[in-house]
Amino acid sequence: MTLKIGVMGSASGGLTKKHRQTAYNLGRAIAENGCITVTGACPGLPFESARGAKEAGGMVVGISPGLSTWEHVHKYQSPLEHHDVLIFTGSGLMGREVVNIRTSDIVVIIGGRSGTLGEFSIAYDEGKLIGVVLGTGGITREIKYILRVIKKKTGAQVIYDQDPERLVKSLLAYFRKEHYKHPNVHHAFVVDGHGEKHAVPAPKK
Repeated sequence: MTLKIGVMGSASGGLTKKHRQTAYNLGRAIAENGCITVTGACPGLPFESARGAKEAGGMVVGISPGLSTWEHVHKYQSPLEHHDVLIFTGSGLMGREVVNIRTSDIVVIIGGRSGTLGEFSIAYDEGKLIGVVLGTGGITREIKYILRVIKKKTGAQVIYDQDPERLVKSLLAYFRKEHYKHPNVHHAFVVDGHGEKHAVPAPKK
C-alpha cells in the first residue's frame, strides 16, 4: 500500500510567511516521494501542506471533526480545498486526533500548540515513526525536553530536521529499513527476510 504521512501542526496563531512556506514544501516533498498526505482538514500549516501536496500532484486525505460537509465548513470553519477525500468522524477537534494518527504510517509535527501536542502524544504512545520540523516554533521547540521527561519506551522513533524535504527522505528511509517491522503498538508480529512471522511482545507501559 502507498505510505501515508500525516501532517500535524498549527491551525491558527502567529503563523509566519516562512512557516507557511515550510509547511507547503513539506506537502510537496510528501507528494514527490510518492506518499499520501493526511491532515486534520484544518486551516493553517496543515492546509499549506495539503496545498503543496496537491500542487505537486499528490493525494490528500483530510480527517474532519465534523459529521458532514456543512459542519466541516460552518461549525469548524475548515477548508475543503486541496483535499481529495474528507473522512467525517463527527468526533470533534480532540476526538478526531486518534483517527488522524492511526490513519498515518508516519507522523510529522510542524509548529503546533495544545492540539498538536495531543497528536504527538498519541503518536508517541502508539509507537509511530515521528518527524519534527525544527525552526517552526510552537511545540517543536520542546519535543526533546518532553521526551526526556516522559522516559517511556513505546517503540516510537523521532527524527528531527529543519529541512522538510530532507526530513521526509530520512523518515522514509528509516521506515523502509527498520520501522515497518513494528509500525505501531498494535502490530503483533514482525516479518523476517524469509517471509516468516515472529511474535513481538507489547512494549512496556
